[in-house]
Amino acid sequence: MNWREAEREFTDDVVARETLPRMFERSAERNADRLAQRYKGGIYDRSLVSSGVLPAAGAGEYGDVTYAEMRDIVRRLAAGFRELGVEADTRVALYAQTRMEWAQTDFAALAAGATVTTVYASSSPRQVRYLLADPEATVVVAENRELLDEVLEVVDDLDHELDAVVTFDDIDPDAVARRLEGDAGDEPSALSVDDVYTLGEVHALGDETLDVAAYESWIDAAEMTDLASLIYTSGTTGQPKGVRLTHANFRENVNQCYRRFADHPGRAPGTPGVSAESTTLSFLPLAHVFERLAGHYMMFAAGATVCYAESPDTLREDFQLVRPTTTTSVPRVYEKLYDAIREQASESPVKERIFEWAVGVGQAHHEADDPGAVLDAKRAIADRLVFSSVREAIGGNIEFFISGGGSLSAELCSLYHAMDLPILEGYGLTETSPVICVNPPEEPKVGTVGTPVLDTEVAIDGTVVGDEVANLPGDVGELLVRGPQVTDGYWNRPDATAEAFTEPDRLPDDAVVAGTPPDERGGDPDDPWFNTGDIVQLRPDGYVAFRERAKQLLVLSTGKNVAPGPIEDRFAANEFVEQCVVLGDGRKFVSALIVPNFEKLASWAETRGIDLADEPRSICRDDRVRERIEAEVDRVNEEFESYEQIKQFRLVEEEFSEDNDLLTPTMKKKRRNILDRFADDVEMIYDDA
Repeated sequence: MNWREAEREFTDDVVARETLPRMFERSAERNADRLAQRYKGGIYDRSLVSSGVLPAAGAGEYGDVTYAEMRDIVRRLAAGFRELGVEADTRVALYAQTRMEWAQTDFAALAAGATVTTVYASSSPRQVRYLLADPEATVVVAENRELLDEVLEVVDDLDHELDAVVTFDDIDPDAVARRLEGDAGDEPSALSVDDVYTLGEVHALGDETLDVAAYESWIDAAEMTDLASLIYTSGTTGQPKGVRLTHANFRENVNQCYRRFADHPGRAPGTPGVSAESTTLSFLPLAHVFERLAGHYMMFAAGATVCYAESPDTLREDFQLVRPTTTTSVPRVYEKLYDAIREQASESPVKERIFEWAVGVGQAHHEADDPGAVLDAKRAIADRLVFSSVREAIGGNIEFFISGGGSLSAELCSLYHAMDLPILEGYGLTETSPVICVNPPEEPKVGTVGTPVLDTEVAIDGTVVGDEVANLPGDVGELLVRGPQVTDGYWNRPDATAEAFTEPDRLPDDAVVAGTPPDERGGDPDDPWFNTGDIVQLRPDGYVAFRERAKQLLVLSTGKNVAPGPIEDRFAANEFVEQCVVLGDGRKFVSALIVPNFEKLASWAETRGIDLADEPRSICRDDRVRERIEAEVDRVNEEFESYEQIKQFRLVEEEFSEDNDLLTPTMKKKRRNILDRFADDVEMIYDDA
């Protein structure tokens, strides 16, 4: 039996049709004595710790929560939220970093009947106001005093009243009372100190009032078609839209992904997967749909252990402490991790040469159909000298990574596979809960986002791209999708909903349709198709390769269409280039803004006796540096057609980040903001030309 047949026929207790709180309850019952969560001590003033619900973990150490203990916490928090007025159709906004309490609160609010809306912890006051006002959230759960203050700053601007604000961490009630009463120079707030609780206090309310039979009745009252969450789009192309995701959307996507990753009985020994034995390290924003599904719902459904990193900056330490078997992340993190690996391996010229040799051998071995005895021997030496140390540096237990939330460089993905750290790239959107495609562990193919998950139907509309892709095998065009994981639309945005879907009778006659048809998945052939807005290649082998966002295709003044993503991806593993954004829409030729890797340039200059300035701006203006980066650009250009090649570039000293609003919280480039920030540099490129 091949993996496709095994995936369709596989079933176990995890695969079910049920609401999210029922999914958690059943998993907690099956896995009562297993570890559900691990939390790091010495970081937060956790109110669940100060109130005695959980023991304090030592600074820099991890504490443990079993499934039975997590279930007790979730039940009491749900009862506490009911005491605060939460019930069916209440919108509860979660405004916090990814941490243990986020997961507990999510399941508790859902069990109480609420719809959970999410707010990124990095949101500006303007964004916070919008993300509370648009869904009319009446209960806000904020992480700490800092985010509580952000809520209090906007609460009086809302057209609706808040019933309560809850914080994960302990706060000084007297200081909050003074803030609300306007003693700090602010106007008195409509909210009173009696409306502000810690999570520990909500737990205490629930502990006093919990009736398990009543709790079960709340869960039983929920329908699969009920709204589970509103997750807002990034807003990089306009005002954020609230994506309506039901219990069925999430639960079906859990089933689809678990079927792909679960330990099927017919799998070859050593094939990595997800099970109750798995441990994952969670650090991406749970406010985003990717981590919410892959690192949260799927893991808890499987009975796995979810550990929470202190922050993205402490990943190396946290990997060592929890020794995960898998984790989900975005391409930018894999780029940073590889840079750190290469930097450590380049402490001396000898080590650097050994590392480069090992990587070359690993890639050759990975790409060879039949490596042969000589290449096998070289691969064994490379593993002993380099790769085993790399794997140990990130805990020693990683079986595979999952990548999503953006396009991953095929070269970088290949490098990880070469080190026996396979990255299984997938693809999806907030509107699809999110997974549409993902690489199977049995047969991953670098450079693709895998095949559509079970019960998913895809269509390729080839009318949106030009002749430039005619030489690619398979079919290329905009991806349309339908299946049980697809949203029914946007919150209070019928106009945007209508624009996002195509009725079946309006699908072009020459559109290519693949995947699971409606009669096989129990769907309706009259269901509309969701327009992803992404250009993909559906290959003859059934795998999908991402090309570019349709809105980000560069249409040159010559009429040629250029996808910037594949060009940018070729710099992902480049040691001298930290970041690259490719430009040229409406222009005669392709150009780029490049952020150099200043540390690598300093090492390069030192070994060659070149005296470089210390300031990044001066380094970017140094002709010798420009000449070195130009060599890297020329190397990448060789892989592309003439009209796709970077003809001019500018070096810029400011790295694109979330802090300067040039990256989204999931580390995608905000192209519009980048163009605005570096408008003068862009004009110089084309004026000079």
